[in-house]
Amino acid sequence: MKISVICPVYNEEKYISNCIDSLLKQDFEWNDSEILLIDGMSSDNSRRIIGEYIEKYPFIRLLDNPQKITPISLNIGVLEAINDIIFRIDAHTTYPPNYFSILSKHLVDLKVDNVGGVCRTLPGGKGLIPECIAKVMSSIFGVGNSFFRIGAKKIREVDTVPFGCFRRSVFDRIGLFDEELIRNQDDEFNGRIIKNGGKILLIPEVVIEYFARDKISKFSKMFYQYGFFKPLVNQKLGTALTIRQFFPLVFVLLLISVSFFTAFQLFEYQILLLGICSYLILAFAFAIKEGDNIKQILLLPVLFFILHISYGWGYLRGIIRFVILRKSDTNVEINR
Repeated sequence: MKISVICPVYNEEKYISNCIDSLLKQDFEWNDSEILLIDGMSSDNSRRIIGEYIEKYPFIRLLDNPQKITPISLNIGVLEAINDIIFRIDAHTTYPPNYFSILSKHLVDLKVDNVGGVCRTLPGGKGLIPECIAKVMSSIFGVGNSFFRIGAKKIREVDTVPFGCFRRSVFDRIGLFDEELIRNQDDEFNGRIIKNGGKILLIPEVVIEYFARDKISKFSKMFYQYGFFKPLVNQKLGTALTIRQFFPLVFVLLLISVSFFTAFQLFEYQILLLGICSYLILAFAFAIKEGDNIKQILLLPVLFFILHISYGWGYLRGIIRFVILRKSDTNVEINR
């Protein structure tokens, strides 16, 4: 088996060692394969840590991306890759020993364009907040019917998978990752695959472990950015928003409407308040179901609220910026 693994890196000193160690424990020899770590000029110890691995393992290479953003790192990796099967991975994640062998086999045997596994979300640190952030990102109330996050029982066709295993021919046929998209570049690329007649499969027997953000500020910013760039992705692909994208936007519009009509007393707004109360009841119901103790049960509704508000507000601003005003500037601060 010959594969090329590409991994964007930026200030990942907390996670990069665990990630690389999991790659080195795979059930095949790396002789003709390679690991390409594309670094956005990290300011922490990431480069030093990677350098220590490079001294021991010649199949690991460090490439530079002075522009920092993820899709540029991915494209640098794709263009530098020497093999026909390319894995796009993430430094926040660890991979089971059969990850590459199983996904490569399914990619070839099932004759599809992208395959990926289920993502088990783990706390990015110790304590109540990281634990609850991980639970929210694994909850159907938090992230909707995103099968790679909530799990699946059998191989199924999906619209996206975490990271992915591709044939090189896919990039030759539909192009590289869209460098305008600081977030959602995987969604857009997978959407392009489907738009061009390709198939993406979720392989549930493969389970990776993803470490969520460890602070509420990072968690909120990440989902704001996901929401902000989604209208641009929809615009590029010519697709409408999905149900799981629709509800956070509606919730934000509901809150804005209640605030506006309350301030100006324009009409009876009780029906809008009923919508908010229904949301709060659902949030607490899922918190009771998924929380392990009273502290988690009390914090989970707050984090559900933050996720949905962040995503919905980002989506609303994205609509205004990219669809209504038709602005093309996509520069935002990178969240790590």
